[in-house]
Amino acid sequence: MANKSKWVMPKQHGAWAMLIIPFWLGAYAGGVSWIHVPLFIAWLALYLATYPLLMAVKTKRKEPYVPAAIRYGAIAAPALAVSLWQRPSLVFFGLAMIPFFLVNTYYSRKKNERAFWNDVAAIGAFCIGGLGAFYVGCGELTLEAFELAVFSFLFFIGSTFYVKTMIREKKNERYKWLSWGYHALLVAGLIATGETFAVLAYAPSVVRAVYLYGKALPIMKLGILEIANAAYFFIAMIVLYS
Repeated sequence: MANKSKWVMPKQHGAWAMLIIPFWLGAYAGGVSWIHVPLFIAWLALYLATYPLLMAVKTKRKEPYVPAAIRYGAIAAPALAVSLWQRPSLVFFGLAMIPFFLVNTYYSRKKNERAFWNDVAAIGAFCIGGLGAFYVGCGELTLEAFELAVFSFLFFIGSTFYVKTMIREKKNERYKWLSWGYHALLVAGLIATGETFAVLAYAPSVVRAVYLYGKALPIMKLGILEIANAAYFFIAMIVLYS
């Protein structure tokens, strides 16, 4: 029990896909480098540090949250130092994430972390991490980098709508139509902009948003399906950018 409280692990399991997928899509498209190893360690540890910090804001308690954040920060510091030594401009990506973190802080203070705009802010920060990973490999940000970030952002926004319709907003008709409308517009927008192949990457997301709506799925099964869908999206994007 003491060990568990010592490290304070995040409970938002869906956030792990958001942490991993944009980063490694950016790394793959920009060119994987050894620098991605310390950068990802720093990225992971900083994410783990933000959770106890936000919990400290929410609960107005220092223990066990602030010590846990410090421990994660101690892991992140040397890895981040190596990354910045190799790519000093990475500091600008960190600065770009600050407004999103402030939004998360606001919703934590309000004890409303499940708010839609709080999720949007978190997704935005994760996608900036993907831009940083691309930059590390390529040395610059190209149109391809921003395309990948947008693709990831659109995917996770869709996941946010879907999960809300299956759990907290499952009896809310407005969320059902927001989810269905979003996925319909997503496909239409991709076709209209000539990204026809990319539609295949979102196809399972569209199907599950409509077909599974209203079905009583255990949370465990819902989570497994979302992991499978995220893995499919990741592979589809890798194929698209190969």
